[in-house]
Amino acid sequence: MERNLEFDLVVVGSGGAGMAAAIEARRAGSTVLVVERGTIGGTCVNIGCVPSKTLLAAASTRQAALTNPFPGAPTAAMGVDLGSLVEQKDQLITQLRETKYADVAEAHGFEVCSGEASFWDPDTLVIDGKPVTTSSIVLATGAVPARPKDVTGLGEVKYLTSTTAMELTELPESMIIIGGGYVGIEQAQLFAGLGVQVTIVGRIAPTAEPEMTAILRHTLIQEGIRVVQEHATSVAQEHEHIQVRTLSGRSLQAERLLVATGRRPSTDYLNLAAAGIATDRDGFIRVDEHQRTTNQKVFAAGDVTAAPQYVYVAAATGKAAATNAVRIDPRATVAEVDYTGLPAVIFSRPQLATAGFTEAAARAAGHRCESRVLSFKDLPRALVNHDTRGAIKMIAETGTDRILGISIIGDHAAELLLPATYAITAGMTTRHIADTWAPYLTFSEALRLVAGTFHNEMPTSCCA
Repeated sequence: MERNLEFDLVVVGSGGAGMAAAIEARRAGSTVLVVERGTIGGTCVNIGCVPSKTLLAAASTRQAALTNPFPGAPTAAMGVDLGSLVEQKDQLITQLRETKYADVAEAHGFEVCSGEASFWDPDTLVIDGKPVTTSSIVLATGAVPARPKDVTGLGEVKYLTSTTAMELTELPESMIIIGGGYVGIEQAQLFAGLGVQVTIVGRIAPTAEPEMTAILRHTLIQEGIRVVQEHATSVAQEHEHIQVRTLSGRSLQAERLLVATGRRPSTDYLNLAAAGIATDRDGFIRVDEHQRTTNQKVFAAGDVTAAPQYVYVAAATGKAAATNAVRIDPRATVAEVDYTGLPAVIFSRPQLATAGFTEAAARAAGHRCESRVLSFKDLPRALVNHDTRGAIKMIAETGTDRILGISIIGDHAAELLLPATYAITAGMTTRHIADTWAPYLTFSEALRLVAGTFHNEMPTSCCA
């Protein structure tokens, strides 16, 4: 086979992990080629974070008008032009794809070529059948929506995924969403906020703190979303509607069905077996703590591995993978991702946000800990906003008072995660937070208030 291309590193995939890997390798002075079989930018900008959050923001704006807590300042929510919203969404995606991906690649001096990469053998990567010579490879091909194996009938009905739902230009009258994780919840509130009758089938935020989940579930129901916390077992087309049956035998019908039950790695075309690259039981590429696969010249990063599926984790693992892939000096520091204080957000309304451990996870990890919960009924900012749907829970290590985790549900909860993550990664204690300045009538004051309850559970006055 003719070999006529040479690079220090070839990155397969141009999403968060791939771009971070390419940028880091170029900073180290390496030559880089990025290969993309689809559209530059990967999941987040094209079909994930950006489109879903901008449409969710539109739905939230309409929902806020419908649930305005200030009768003296009336608002109105009129009909929805979904086509216009989708067009606005697509314009934003085009803009960000250019400025955050194509322009960035040009600025850093690496090429993004269109083509499908696969392995010929353990030492040979081909692009559209043409071999490319490289010292190292980073696989960053991401993940795609998965179809649940235990729900029969899906192959016989036309259902939506989180990807195809973002392409609708007309709103259905009703929708059933299978899956109560972050994608299912966000999609449910998106379509419900635009006027669709929505039913969620599945447990709501199953890994979140129960105190937070109870508030979110109650809010969903208040907004008119039907919540059926059962397992879906089968689906079938019934004339103009799709029927979903649950484990208890319950039958539900809606015009459209959206399946949001997780994601699977996008590796079908890579021919990993030819390269000697092992995967786990779910098909995700196995990597060590340095992002190296079972093929010593190949690294992997982002959603194609079993790492938490957040774009900022993808970027961190991509950076680590590239650092190790192009490392020449064996004495140089080997990169490794530290997941301490990892933040996660469900962009629901109200938002559900977590940094570090939940209480159950902390105990499972062997920590002796205690927790405190502060309702937003005791948060001055929430009171003046006339929206007290929320709470904050803090987990601290028994004996040291070191903060292990913080969970928040409420308006702007996601904006509190950065200081929460700082507190956890810095090893701060509840006393540190309780004695640190917090501006009055802010949501961030909740951090100081809940920390204070570890040391004094008596009610306090404003700012006291």
